[in-house]
Amino acid sequence: MNVALRIVAGLLGTAAVLVAVDSAVRSTVLPRAARSRFAQGVTRATRLVFHLIIGRSQSYERRDRVMALLGPVLLLALLVSWLLLVLAGFTALYAAQGVAGGARDVELSGASAFTLGTATPHGLANGILTYLEAGIGLLLVTLLITYLPSIYGAFSRREVGVNLLRARAGDPPRAATLLARYWRIDAGEVRLGELWRSWETWFADVEETHTTFAALPYFRSPQPGESWITAAGVLLDSASLWVAAVEHPVDPDAQLCIRTGFLALRRIATSLGLPSDDDPAPTDPISVARDEWDRALDELEAAGLPVVADRDVAWRAWSGWRVNYDLALLGLARLVEAPVAPWVSDRSPVRELLVPAGP
Repeated sequence: MNVALRIVAGLLGTAAVLVAVDSAVRSTVLPRAARSRFAQGVTRATRLVFHLIIGRSQSYERRDRVMALLGPVLLLALLVSWLLLVLAGFTALYAAQGVAGGARDVELSGASAFTLGTATPHGLANGILTYLEAGIGLLLVTLLITYLPSIYGAFSRREVGVNLLRARAGDPPRAATLLARYWRIDAGEVRLGELWRSWETWFADVEETHTTFAALPYFRSPQPGESWITAAGVLLDSASLWVAAVEHPVDPDAQLCIRTGFLALRRIATSLGLPSDDDPAPTDPISVARDEWDRALDELEAAGLPVVADRDVAWRAWSGWRVNYDLALLGLARLVEAPVAPWVSDRSPVRELLVPAGP
């Protein structure tokens, strides 16, 4: 190999190793939503494979069984991709040394990355590269191992709220069901402050973990009919209905819960590359139709809740809250193949439908 090719091989090898290490650090160590283009590419490729597997299957049970593997497989795909990139990078670096050549460079790189000791380097430079590659290989595996308890701890905290919602909002969960059930249990003395405060904390935790651990949004709930994103949507719709359409004393906890929730969904959507409107107008269109909303209010009235008399005002207030999370909520529900839940995963974002088709 001539000098020019050796220089190119050295530069490409160094770049490959740096990309792998940078991606691993951003994905597992850095405590913030730092997007790695390499990890995003692996995620898209893995999702594409899974969507090819499920094809056009109309059976939600089959789709759920397949997609339940996406989160764990994505973690393994990231590790394998990092290791392969390191292997390729150090193979190029060994080739740049011009000592071994050809298959020997690949053998030396593989033996070093997996600390097998089956190939012996010749020369000081190759010896240094061998130890460096062995250290990076061990680092990548160690990072993923230490990453797993954190991601599964966050998953468990998230699922506690999802499981509790089933008893409160029905199956599938609905905002009107949650409010009516609380009203009946409390015999008309609805005390929802604790609910809003606990879910405000839940939203804050989900935002932090789901933007830091990019694979976590794809981890599905243990029960096929449950999902973190449908739970989030039902809670936000419930709090918005409570604030906008039910007569009660001013409830700042509900409004703070809504704000924490829509900020969390927007930031998670942005971290996953989904469209999200950070400053929608209260009059922007939403995906929920007025007649659907009126039926929900009829249900609340039938349950005995004191629904406000002027429904036009209540609708404007409710849609003004909903517009803050409508686009992010439905985009996330589609991304993670959420189970069907009214007003969450049974429709497309209306503003997406309003975009004119291309020529």
